Amino acid sequence: MAGSLILVPTPIGNLGDISPRAAEALAQADFIAAEDTRVTLRLLNHLELKKSLVSYHEHNKQKSGPQILQRISAGETCALVTDAGTPAISDPGEDLVRLCAEAGIMVTAIPGPCAAITALAVSGLKTDRFTFEGFLPAQKKQRRERLKALAAEDRTMILYEAPHRLPDTLKELSEALGPDRKITLCRELTKLHEEIQRVTLGDAVTYYSEIAPRGEFVLILAGRALPTEAPQAVSMEDCLEAVRLLREDGMGLKDAVRQVSREYGVPKNALYDAAVAKGL
Repeated sequence: MAGSLILVPTPIGNLGDISPRAAEALAQADFIAAEDTRVTLRLLNHLELKKSLVSYHEHNKQKSGPQILQRISAGETCALVTDAGTPAISDPGEDLVRLCAEAGIMVTAIPGPCAAITALAVSGLKTDRFTFEGFLPAQKKQRRERLKALAAEDRTMILYEAPHRLPDTLKELSEALGPDRKITLCRELTKLHEEIQRVTLGDAVTYYSEIAPRGEFVLILAGRALPTEAPQAVSMEDCLEAVRLLREDGMGLKDAVRQVSREYGVPKNALYDAAVAKGL
């Protein structure tokens, strides 16, 4: 009988964020597929666990993925982890999940730490609709196309960026979206030197042209503001009908006129005169 693949989220900075269920999954797995075995080993030492580790990352996934799949097909349970956060999200783990899904192998996921959602929650920007963009493309043509698309995006956007690329990325975003666009920069989330900056793109460009960025960043960008719809004009007949309905409910004429005037923004005296003339 085939085994299974379990996606196990790991702390994004603070080891205390490992959940009991995630720790149990690591303890019960036959082996662990890790982005960087050295990073995962520190977590296992923290949990006082000794487990078999195999390397699985962007540069060896073509070879390592089928090998892991073969072991799972033979009946072993594999726990997949990334260095920090939820595996398979902007991560080569997505390819391993696809291999297992295509082979009919059960894949389960344990909920837990995710830098993107943590940053979005504290950003102070709209959270009802958002899009996760991950890292911008490295190739210039694809990067320009993506930036052009982001300029038209009206949902809140989540991006990841490495410190050495941050200044250039902020400049490109400012040029594409405008220097007044709001951005929240989250650095070293859950760690000792966590920093959250709620500024504009223009301010961020200036700040990081003078200070060298340090640590991993999550960028939360406000979406493009939608044009405000012009209020529809309300006719006097509509207002008189509203007054009539209130009168039928037993409201006095002056009170009815006052309420409709306030709700529809029409002059109270003109509405009162029209109501009297109509016999309301």
